[in-house]
Amino acid sequence: MEWLGAAGCIVIGAVVVIGFVLLSAIRVVQEYERGVVFRLGRVIGAKGPGLILILPVLDRMVKVDLRTVTLDVPTQEAITNDNVSVKVNAVAYYRVIDPEKAVVNVEDYQRATWQIAQTSLRSVIGEAELDELLAKREQINEQLAIIVDEATEPWGVKVSKVEIKDVELPPTMQRAMARQAEAEREKRAKIIHAEGEFQAAQQLKEAASTIAQEPTALQLRYLQTLSEIAAEKNSTIIFPMPIDIFEGLTKLVRKLGEKPEGE
Repeated sequence: MEWLGAAGCIVIGAVVVIGFVLLSAIRVVQEYERGVVFRLGRVIGAKGPGLILILPVLDRMVKVDLRTVTLDVPTQEAITNDNVSVKVNAVAYYRVIDPEKAVVNVEDYQRATWQIAQTSLRSVIGEAELDELLAKREQINEQLAIIVDEATEPWGVKVSKVEIKDVELPPTMQRAMARQAEAEREKRAKIIHAEGEFQAAQQLKEAASTIAQEPTALQLRYLQTLSEIAAEKNSTIIFPMPIDIFEGLTKLVRKLGEKPEGE
């Protein structure tokens, strides 16, 4: 009986050990994950999704998330190509496309991508001028995404987009830009006013040319002006007088002012 009891304990212990080994050999990988399996330190491939069986003690599995990750690039202080100090922050979108490279070629692909995004952001800002940074944001974003993607390609990471979120300027530069914008608005206002004066002068020139060809048109204009004044219930009476009368009177005065030849 004692022998049977000891044998039973051994069997139970063996079953427990086998159950533990079977449980440790079973791995579940989600749809958005891949499991990179190492056997005695050598990569044998990326497996998943679903149920995966590995050899206990001999195999080790590292899970890698394949979903797109949003990476916040902290504020970086840089000097633009035209010597303006700015503070810029950005956001990067990336995902792992090769789980084996992401595990084998770099110690921590997330931290490495974060660091390369910061250094690339400072480098791109240093090569651009302030006006380009403010007006050509899309081009700078594309250039930044290309640089970061090329740097992370050996790690099996694909950077799909990098967007600059905010550009912070020094207060002195903000005031200078405000004065520049105000001067630009005043310049446009003066140009518009000058164009209006030029167009008005052109119209007056054409009107004068028309009146010179038809002198009666001036009399009709006098009558129209008189009717407009009368419509306002004004007590002032204006009577238009032809300019020809003044020309006759001028000639008469000159004739009377001339002295006879005998005097």
